[in-house]
Amino acid sequence: MRKRKIGYIVVAAVLVLLLFNSYFILDETEQAIVTQFGKPVGEPRTTPGINFKTPFLHKVQFFDKRYLEWDGDKNQVPTRDKKFIFVDTYARWEITNPLQFFIRLRDERSAQSRLDDILDGETRNAIASHDLLDVVRSTNRDPEVTEDFMEEIEVLEDISVGRDKIENIILEKANERTTDLGVRILDFRFKRMNYVDEVRDRVYDRMISERNRIADQFRSEGQGQARVTQGNKERDLAQIQSEAFKEAEEIKGRADAEATTIYAAAYNKNRQSIDLYKFLRTMESFEKSMDENTSIVLSTDSEFFKYLRRLN
Repeated sequence: MRKRKIGYIVVAAVLVLLLFNSYFILDETEQAIVTQFGKPVGEPRTTPGINFKTPFLHKVQFFDKRYLEWDGDKNQVPTRDKKFIFVDTYARWEITNPLQFFIRLRDERSAQSRLDDILDGETRNAIASHDLLDVVRSTNRDPEVTEDFMEEIEVLEDISVGRDKIENIILEKANERTTDLGVRILDFRFKRMNYVDEVRDRVYDRMISERNRIADQFRSEGQGQARVTQGNKERDLAQIQSEAFKEAEEIKGRADAEATTIYAAAYNKNRQSIDLYKFLRTMESFEKSMDENTSIVLSTDSEFFKYLRRLN
């Protein structure tokens, strides 16, 4: 009886093992192929859900169904006009045929390596076939001109192709080379472009020299304008001071004239009182300076004699 129970347990375990090994669950972000002894069996499995396979004989290879990222290495590339630049690129791709992908590339790591060869090669070919202006610019445009920089702006050369078209050329050429790999490149872009160090230093020096020249020109114009402003200020200040002095003298003259008029009117109004005051003071002087024994000699134009003459 005991041996029979052990047998049942073994059979049940085998059945459970066969059951769990006879299906697999496919996520909505995945696709898969079934292989037997390393060779694909049947069509690719792309429908999410439960899928069945032969236990122990079949193995499942899963591949991503989503868009995948490719990031290129920064490479030094010469343009057609012999300008050396560093180019950094990126792309997006997807697995369109899992069966073909497995046959040719086996896994994503191999696919990334293969894309390195294809995209880097097409990038070098495209850049070497075009001038630097076509690589860095996308459209023909007129530079923005202001009144201050009207004489400083250089005329931009027209481009015949442009960066966007070069990216499309690389994308098209690369997809022609990936048709038998089961993948498709969705998008390709230049992430960054820059001169090599030696060329970049020369470009920066030229830019600095040009900006310094423009700065010196503005500084010279500013100093000239400052001198004009200073001269105008001194002229206006002298004019204001002259007009203020003139107005002050006119006010003082009018005030003096008015004061003289007031003095004259007051003098004429009190003239009789003044004459009486003078007479009284003169008489007081007589009283204090002479007595009955005093003799004096007066000239005809003396103030004392004037009042004595009037008494006669």
